[in-house]
Order: sequence, then structure tokens, then C-alpha cells
Amino acid sequence: MSASPGSAADTRPHLVVCGADALVWTLAEELANSRHRIRLTVITPPELRPDVPDLTVLEERGVELRQAERLDERTFREAGLAGATALALVMPDDMVNLHAALCAREVEEKLRVVVRMFTTGLAGSVGRIFPDHVVLSDAEMAAPAFVAAALGEVAPTHFRHGDRTLYVAHRGDVPDHAVMATLATDADGEAAVLPAEPDRPAVRADDLVLAEATGRPGEDVTRRLLARAGRRRRPLAAFGRALRAALNRKLGVAVLITLVITVLAGAVLNAWDDTRHDLWESIYVTLMTAVGASDVEDQRNAVAQAAQLVLTVAGLALLPLITAAVVDGMVNARLALSQGRVAGALRDHIVLVGLGNVGTQVLRQLHDLGVRVVAIDRHADARGVKSAQRRGVPVIVGDASREETLQAASIATCRALVVVSTNDPVNLQAALHARGIRDDLRVVLRLFDDDFAQRIGSAFDITASRSVSRLCAPVFAAALLDRNVHASIPVDRHVLLVGTVTVRGGSAWDGASLGDVDHAGQARVIGMSGASAGADWMDWRPDPRRVLAPGDRILVVARQRALRALVERSKP
Repeated sequence: MSASPGSAADTRPHLVVCGADALVWTLAEELANSRHRIRLTVITPPELRPDVPDLTVLEERGVELRQAERLDERTFREAGLAGATALALVMPDDMVNLHAALCAREVEEKLRVVVRMFTTGLAGSVGRIFPDHVVLSDAEMAAPAFVAAALGEVAPTHFRHGDRTLYVAHRGDVPDHAVMATLATDADGEAAVLPAEPDRPAVRADDLVLAEATGRPGEDVTRRLLARAGRRRRPLAAFGRALRAALNRKLGVAVLITLVITVLAGAVLNAWDDTRHDLWESIYVTLMTAVGASDVEDQRNAVAQAAQLVLTVAGLALLPLITAAVVDGMVNARLALSQGRVAGALRDHIVLVGLGNVGTQVLRQLHDLGVRVVAIDRHADARGVKSAQRRGVPVIVGDASREETLQAASIATCRALVVVSTNDPVNLQAALHARGIRDDLRVVLRLFDDDFAQRIGSAFDITASRSVSRLCAPVFAAALLDRNVHASIPVDRHVLLVGTVTVRGGSAWDGASLGDVDHAGQARVIGMSGASAGADWMDWRPDPRRVLAPGDRILVVARQRALRALVERSKP
């Protein structure tokens, strides 16, 4: 199933892509459809996921296909990696990708490597191996689209970079300390993109800005979209609701019947007793007899004796029933609290199904934005469970394709359902069950196959259906083509890109000041990370007088052409 490698006279840049799931197909298709003159080789294992389309159709577009059990030196040499321009490692396993990067270095030392990783802390290790490397998380890139769809936004305007979630909003909705940069302001009826901050007139409330989400109580950045309940919980009230909900119905019926018999028997006893009692004495005699503390009195008439006998027997049954009810309620209430089933009191929250790579990123961004979430996953040890627990997000361990699990998450009163597990049948069943409970519910559905996702969304009236690979492939392709893009932001008729520019020794930026990168209307610096800093560390408000050095990474928001120019000037 492989084609012959490119000839030695072929001067086109050679790109190699290695993967095993839907992302490898989408990325290869994206590169094959691009206008760049490239030679593309795709390496996959013999067995692929069933949702991966037939790769052989790409051979008609000049793509070379290869199969290999392992991504080792032999595989890379046979694929012609020596002399290649760039390598994309998009296997769904961080360790496999890191091992492949080490092997690739032995074959071609001067190689740009784009690595797919969920654990971005490994980026530092890759950085020490390859000076020209890019570490991308498809989960981080896809999460903003799911968040935006859940909140009812037209386009994804939230993205996470490093340890921060950034979002686009109007200036009047953002506190002063959260503003990172002004994206656009109204100038004579037209959008002035990336205006020069010092020369601008007074700040307008409708200016479009890029801001940092902190999740503080006074900074609800989604108040334009959600009328949500307060984030603070009342533990005692929640426990009381859980206790009432947890009582076994059959046990409750038994207690109720026994109480009725006790009251009736006590009333008969006092009515037919020869001794006249006032109200207190009647209550006293009834309760004492019910708990078996009365003596046998043969002087009473037969009706009183019969009532006393029934009351004593009922009392013997009442005490164990009450004890059992309390114990059962306490146990079930604790179980409900541990599984997040107290969510029945929530309104206008978001139900998130799936706490894998994508679900964890969606959870983090929703929490940063101050949105209340109830999470569901069938595995108690799923990747995002601990992250949810640290943030105080209730987690229900159960099968989201079952209606009772969705009911436990208060699906009837939630704002939206976001289904992002890695199981397509479960995702689809959960979406359809939720629509059966509420036909007006906003449903955001993840499916691996992009074509299937579009057809499902149309056929079942799903609010939004997304393919993670389709969302992420353009960014991976841009990175392979030497453009490190993290997010795109639509502004009027323009598109702004958020990307990283790495300073190289001997380039135009080597020795220049950081302020020189700013250019009104074209590019704006929003963060910087020094060469010696960790992969996740970022100075979000750097001093513009700082002198740039090789290895420094500059985070900018810029027009497409301006970002391309910045990247070109960063090369020796």
C-alpha cells in the first residue's frame, strides 16, 4: 500500500505525518488540499480505528502512504525522513510520540517537529531535543468550540494557553485588570483592528477586547449568555435534599402505615379507657404504650385491652422501621453527595458528559469562565475526575446513555448538554435521551467522523455537532508549515490569529526590543516566555523594553499576513 518515495531531484519540502486515528486523515487531507507545493508521506499502524476514513483515496493527490508497527529509526529512514522539512507526530499516546521524536532526531537532526500531547509539561523535554519544535494539544484547541456552542456563541472566542483561559468580549463587560489587548474599536462605522493603545480616544464600552478569565465571583464573563444560579453551595440544605431523595419508597410507605396504625390505636385506647385523660395524658399514654413501657392491666374492658395490644405490637414494629429509614437515608445521602446527585437543586448549569482529554479541557474553561458544571463519566478514575474534584465540580459516575443518569444531573433544568466522550454510540444515545426529556435543550455533540457529525446534527436537530480532528487539523497544518497558531478570532470581516513567534539566533528579532514587535493595526504582543522558562510559564504583561534573545517565545495576536512576516523575521 505504499508508493515510491520522491526522487532525489524533488526539491519540494518533504512533510511526514504519523498517526493512528481520525486526526491523521484530517491533517493529511488538509495538507493535500493546501496550495503549498509539498511532498507528503503518511505513516500509520496496520490497524486503525473504525472511524478513520480510507486513506488510499489520498494517493490520488500524490500522498505517499506507509504502514509500520513501530515509529523507530528504521521506519523513518525507509520513509525518507533524512532531509525532510518537518515531522508531525499525532499518535494518540504521549509516550509513543516522545519516543518517536527521539528516534527521528537520530535520522534528521535539523528537523521541525510538531508533537501532539495532552500532557503539555512534556513540552520541555521535547524542547531540549529540538530547538525548532511545537507541542500542540488537540484537546486544548477543540475545547473552545464546544464551550462556545454550549454558551450559545456564534464562534469560539475562548481558548486556553499555558495556565490561562482568554476570551473575547466587549470592553464594558470586562474589569480593567482582566483586559489583555484591544482587538477592535469603531472608527467612523468601520472596525479599526488592533488600534494603538496610547493614541486611542477614551475607552468605549463596545470596544472588542481580549481578556483573561479568572473565575472570580464578581467577574461572570458569561452573564450576557447565562442566567445561572450562584456558585456558593449550602452544604446542610443540599444534604437535606439528598436525604429526602435517598429515602427508600417502600420503607417510607411501611413507616407511614405503622404510624397511622399507632395513632388510630392510641385514639381508640384513650376513647374506650375507663379513666378520663386530658390531651397531654392521652399523648403520654399512647407513646408509652407504643414503646412497650406499659404494664398489662386486666381491669380494663376488652376494647381497651385489644387497643393496647395492637398499640404495643405497632410500637415494636415502629422503632426498627424508623431506625432503618434513618440509616438507609444517611447511607444513600452520602452516596448521592459523593456522586454529585445533589445536582437536582441546580438550574441553568451545563451537563458535561466525558472527562477524557477534551472533556477535561472543556471543564477547565467552563470553570474559569464562572459557569456551573455537573460532569458525568462512566469511569471513576477518568483523567478529568481529579480536576473536577479540585474545582468542586460534582461528578456522577454512571452511563450517560441511560436516562436515569441524565436525570441525576438535573438535565431537565440545565442550560446545555455537552457530550464529548470517546464513544460515539454513547454520545449519540445521551443526546437523544436528553432531547426526549427536553425538546428545547441545547445539545453539543462530539463525533469522530466529521461528515457523520454534520448529518447527525441535521437529522436529529442537534444544536451543534463537532469533530475534534476537523477543528484541530488546520492548526497542526499551520504548525507544520512553520506557523505556530493557537486560535483564530473573527473580527468583523477580518480574522486575527493568536500565535507564538520563537526568536532564533542571528534573526532580525535577536537583540531587538520587545516593543518593536508591536505594530498598530497589524500585531500586538500579549505575552512572552524566556528561553530558560518552563513550557507552561508565560509573562502575560511583559516589559516592552525587554531585549529579545534566542529561544524567547513571543505570544502575539495579529493579522494573518503580519504573523507570517513576524515568523519570517524570526529566522536567521
